[in-house]
Amino acid sequence: MIYENVMTLCKERGISVAALERACNIGNATIKGWKEGNPRIDTLKKVADYFGVTVEFLMEDDVPW
Repeated sequence: MIYENVMTLCKERGISVAALERACNIGNATIKGWKEGNPRIDTLKKVADYFGVTVEFLMEDDVPW
């Protein structure tokens, strides 16, 4: 769910995952790893702040896209 929500936000905002990782100063392919595992809360907070959403929003199962 987190990975899918981040991917949807990237698509909607026209930004690549690599550009998002650079902008948030997080490691290359970090977000891809969220497909299988959970992110660190500090890293997730950086992504949430970048998009102007809450961490809880990124964690929701039923985001109304």
